[in-house]
Amino acid sequence: MLRAGIVGLPNVGKSTLFNALTAQTAALAANYPFATIEPNVGVVPVPDERLEPLAKLVKTSVIVPATVEFLDIAGLVRGASKGEGLGNQFLANIRETDTVVQVVRCFADEGVIHVEGSIDPQRDIETIQIELALADLATAERRRDKAQKNVKGGDKTASAELAVLDKIQPVLEQGKSARTVSLTDEEGAVARTFFFLTMKPTIYAANVDEATLANPEEHTGVRTVREIAEAEGAECLVICAQLEAELVALPAEESRDYLKTVGVATSGVDRLIKNAYHLLGLMSFLTAGEKEVRAWTIPQNTRAQQAAGAIHSDIERGFIRAEVVDYADLMRAGSNVAAREKGLTRLEGKDYLMQEGDVVLFRFNV
Repeated sequence: MLRAGIVGLPNVGKSTLFNALTAQTAALAANYPFATIEPNVGVVPVPDERLEPLAKLVKTSVIVPATVEFLDIAGLVRGASKGEGLGNQFLANIRETDTVVQVVRCFADEGVIHVEGSIDPQRDIETIQIELALADLATAERRRDKAQKNVKGGDKTASAELAVLDKIQPVLEQGKSARTVSLTDEEGAVARTFFFLTMKPTIYAANVDEATLANPEEHTGVRTVREIAEAEGAECLVICAQLEAELVALPAEESRDYLKTVGVATSGVDRLIKNAYHLLGLMSFLTAGEKEVRAWTIPQNTRAQQAAGAIHSDIERGFIRAEVVDYADLMRAGSNVAAREKGLTRLEGKDYLMQEGDVVLFRFNV
């Protein structure tokens, strides 16, 4: 399962956002640093508007969406790379995640203290970026020492590691992220073995007040966060964590109506979950029957036989064919039988590249 870590300085709204994501109040949202010590963990369904209509079509009441696991990680402060605050624990927790959601405070509230004494999104981002880069720099130095010893013995892998470190290490020394370094596919594969924190795919969540939601680009802090994200090739979205947490208590229709009154078409939480899911190149294929409708998670460009393994290894091992119909075609046809009669259903072999929204029935024999 994809694990997304929610990170940021203390009191920027991490736990409030976590509560909104998980639709509960397990995370302590408090007005003091380090309110979160052990990471809160929640499994969150990926919003998928296709599942309910598909369930009605096949006449089932059981819907199983894809999921993302979110971790609400302790706030980071200056010196975390050297163990300040809960630095060591913070870094250990973030290493366990696949992607990072960095919450950046863009709202002013005298009742909520800021550890730096003022609201400055650029400074806050740089604080975390520098601490993560320093932690990665320590990792790079250890890997360089090991590679230099191995290269003397003619280890070609060690030579490749040194070449990649020669590109990344100077960037880390400047306090910048490893993900900003241009690497070939081969170099990227080597770099991933270093498990650098600053190589993790990142979403910047600009946390604003409710009044800012309608025209976020007029907010200087939001523009700053977006510019930093674009320069890094990272994603950026604007969210009001406090509002999202409050909307949890409302019925879905009332929640959507209220968002419209503040000038927002969709929930920021829904967009965040979807972005986290797709950021790592994941996609969903669907299965539909009287028992259940389910979204299955696979990497993009997965072949049909390997996709079958997401359901069960026996189906992958005994794969014969995949009966595939596009979701939109199936819904227009009105039933699986009608889709087959109209020639919309295809039989695909093991090397078929799965597409987002494929509705699939795997034929297999074990």
